[in-house]
Amino acid sequence: MNKIKQILEEKGIKQVWLADKLGKSFNTINGYAQNRTQPSLEVLFEIAKILNINVQDLIVSNTEREHER
Repeated sequence: MNKIKQILEEKGIKQVWLADKLGKSFNTINGYAQNRTQPSLEVLFEIAKILNINVQDLIVSNTEREHER
Protein backbone atom coordinates (compact mmCIF):
# COMPACT_ATOMS: atom_id res chain seq x y z
CA MET A 1 0.00 0.00 0.00
CA ASN A 2 1.12 3.53 -0.70
CA LYS A 3 2.52 5.18 2.43
CA ILE A 4 0.88 8.56 1.78
CA LYS A 5 -2.52 6.93 1.34
CA GLN A 6 -1.96 4.71 4.39
CA ILE A 7 -0.98 7.59 6.69
CA LEU A 8 -3.85 9.77 5.50
CA GLU A 9 -6.28 6.94 6.25
CA GLU A 10 -4.72 6.27 9.67
CA LYS A 11 -4.99 9.95 10.59
CA GLY A 12 -8.48 10.34 9.13
CA ILE A 13 -7.27 13.04 6.75
CA LYS A 14 -8.76 13.57 3.31
CA GLN A 15 -6.63 14.02 0.20
CA VAL A 16 -8.48 17.29 -0.48
CA TRP A 17 -7.25 18.68 2.86
CA LEU A 18 -3.65 17.73 2.10
CA ALA A 19 -3.94 19.22 -1.38
CA ASP A 20 -5.11 22.51 0.14
CA LYS A 21 -2.34 22.60 2.76
CA LEU A 22 0.29 21.69 0.17
CA GLY A 23 -1.00 24.13 -2.46
CA LYS A 24 -1.42 21.32 -4.98
CA SER A 25 -4.45 20.05 -6.85
CA PHE A 26 -6.49 17.11 -5.63
CA ASN A 27 -5.47 15.26 -8.81
CA THR A 28 -1.79 15.68 -7.92
CA ILE A 29 -2.26 14.33 -4.40
CA ASN A 30 -4.45 11.52 -5.69
CA GLY A 31 -1.71 10.64 -8.17
CA TYR A 32 0.76 10.35 -5.29
CA ALA A 33 -1.69 8.25 -3.24
CA GLN A 34 -2.40 5.92 -6.17
CA ASN A 35 1.28 5.56 -7.19
CA ARG A 36 0.64 7.12 -10.61
CA THR A 37 3.23 9.81 -9.89
CA GLN A 38 5.95 10.23 -7.30
CA PRO A 39 6.46 13.45 -5.36
CA SER A 40 9.86 15.09 -5.35
CA LEU A 41 11.93 14.84 -2.18
CA GLU A 42 11.11 18.48 -1.46
CA VAL A 43 7.39 17.71 -1.63
CA LEU A 44 7.85 14.59 0.52
CA PHE A 45 9.46 16.73 3.20
CA GLU A 46 6.58 19.23 2.96
CA ILE A 47 4.02 16.43 3.30
CA ALA A 48 5.84 15.02 6.33
CA LYS A 49 5.89 18.46 7.96
CA ILE A 50 2.19 19.03 7.31
CA LEU A 51 1.28 15.57 8.65
CA ASN A 52 3.66 15.98 11.60
CA ILE A 53 5.54 12.77 10.82
CA ASN A 54 9.09 11.76 9.99
CA VAL A 55 9.82 11.78 6.25
CA GLN A 56 11.10 8.18 6.52
CA ASP A 57 7.52 7.18 7.35
CA LEU A 58 6.61 8.09 3.75
CA ILE A 59 9.34 6.04 2.10
CA VAL A 60 9.01 2.34 1.32
CA SER A 61 12.28 0.48 1.80
CA ASN A 62 13.45 -2.18 -0.65
CA THR A 63 12.83 -4.80 2.06
CA GLU A 64 9.23 -3.66 2.49
CA ARG A 65 8.76 -3.62 -1.28
CA GLU A 66 9.96 -7.24 -1.51
CA HIS A 67 7.50 -8.32 1.20
CA GLU A 68 4.62 -6.71 -0.73
CA ARG A 69 5.26 -8.90 -3.77
